Amino acid sequence: MSEHFQFFPYNRTLFPMAYLTNIRMFVRVHELGGMSAAARDQRVSPAVASSRISALEKHLGVRLFNRTTRNLRATEQGLIFYEGAIKVLEAIEEVEARVADVTKDPQGTIHVAAPLGIGKRFISPIVPVFKDTYPRIDVRLRLTDRRVDMPAEGLDVAFFLGTLEDSSLRVRAIAECPRVLCAAPRYVEKRGMPRDGAELVEDRHDCLLLRYPGTPEPEWTLMTDGGLRKYAVSGPFESDDGDVLTGWALDGRGVINKPVFEVAEYLNAGTLIPVATETPPTSVQFACLYPHKRYQDPKIRRFIDFMTDHCRRMLRDLEGKPTEPRRDGVPA
Repeated sequence: MSEHFQFFPYNRTLFPMAYLTNIRMFVRVHELGGMSAAARDQRVSPAVASSRISALEKHLGVRLFNRTTRNLRATEQGLIFYEGAIKVLEAIEEVEARVADVTKDPQGTIHVAAPLGIGKRFISPIVPVFKDTYPRIDVRLRLTDRRVDMPAEGLDVAFFLGTLEDSSLRVRAIAECPRVLCAAPRYVEKRGMPRDGAELVEDRHDCLLLRYPGTPEPEWTLMTDGGLRKYAVSGPFESDDGDVLTGWALDGRGVINKPVFEVAEYLNAGTLIPVATETPPTSVQFACLYPHKRYQDPKIRRFIDFMTDHCRRMLRDLEGKPTEPRRDGVPA
């Protein structure tokens, strides 16, 4: 390693913000594997991202990345620097969080991801109310139905709708949401009314499937008299966007497996009707995930508590259950 390789500037009484910004950029370039992706993440141009890395390399006197036309990989010195950089950034975040907690005035930016369905119906309407309550906290919300990689994408909180697999992340349960198999009346007129999961498979009903690249063949877990059973359903239409599937179902293209709250308005209007009612689908968990250390940050803790409370209230409203009096001005 070069004798010039130092983690901090020589003058330890001064820790320039530009240097800290360069460190953050370096971390995101390494984690995202590219200059352009890191630039988007940090909301700067690729040229600015590249200049920050160059400035950091010049300061340290070493090359942090090996650059080719196809990829960008950290050097040995870059890997060592990354380990220290993460510790520095975490230490700064922890100290800032402690100061904010003492002053009761949390501030900073929270990076959040949510599936499209719950993101549009629950999360996005609540975020402005949260901002009004905590004006010094900014929220960057990303809506996607694909499975996210929280550490690699720099996420603080990820809302989740599904069956949670083993994870090192912490979980805040929000609600168990019932699901329903449903289709448009004209699909049933054309293909017949399936009574259960077995008829869905045997009669080769067109099931509209939510899939992502690399995911296994789809199976729907349904409740039978003998317990839970998985059915290997199939169909001609697949998408990684749940709302696209709902649109296809409304167009009479097949059967969807959806949380009731996502299709309640169509069930009430009769534009979708329940099918295979003898074997209903299992409920789905609505929850938020977060790294354990993040909850110690007061802005993250307040965000999770706030969103959990409001999402539960909105779900009770949809189900027609009475809610407690509002304390925050959100209309019922």
